[in-house]
Amino acid sequence: MTAKNKRNRSDSYNTEGEMARAKPPEPPQHIEVPDGAMPHWWAIVRAREYKSWTGPDLEHAANLACCLYDCERLRRDIRVEGDVLENKRGTPIVNPKHTLLEQLSRRSVALSRLIHVHAEATSGKARDEAERNKKQREVSDKGKGSKDSLIAEPMH
Repeated sequence: MTAKNKRNRSDSYNTEGEMARAKPPEPPQHIEVPDGAMPHWWAIVRAREYKSWTGPDLEHAANLACCLYDCERLRRDIRVEGDVLENKRGTPIVNPKHTLLEQLSRRSVALSRLIHVHAEATSGKARDEAERNKKQREVSDKGKGSKDSLIAEPMH
C-alpha cells in the first residue's frame, strides 16, 4: 500500500476532522427513493463511514431502503387485511402478501450483507457483542431500585 492510499487511523485527529466535515451521501439520481424510504436511507448510510460508499454501494443502499419501506407497507396491509383471506370460491387462503413480505425480507438481508451494513459488520462478532450486552445489562441493573440512582426507571 502506498503512502497516497494509506488510510489514517480511525482514532486520529485528522480522521475525526474529516469525518466531521463529511456530508452523508445522497441517493443516486437514477434511482427513485420515495419519501417514505428516506428514513431507511439515512439509517443505512450512517452505518458506514461516509467516504467509504462507492457508486454501486449507493445503488444497493437505495434498493435496500426501498425494500425496507415496502416491507413496512406490506406489514401494514397484512395487519388490516388479516393473515387469512377468502378466495373467489370462499376457500380460506394465506394472504399472498405474506409471500411478498418473505421475499423482500430475504432480499433485505442479502443487500445488507452485500453492502456491509449487517449486524456483524456494524457491531462486530457475536461473541464480542455478547460480552458488551452482558456489560450493558449489568450497568442497567445496577441502579434499579436504588434511591440514589439518577436514572429514571419505570415503575411496575
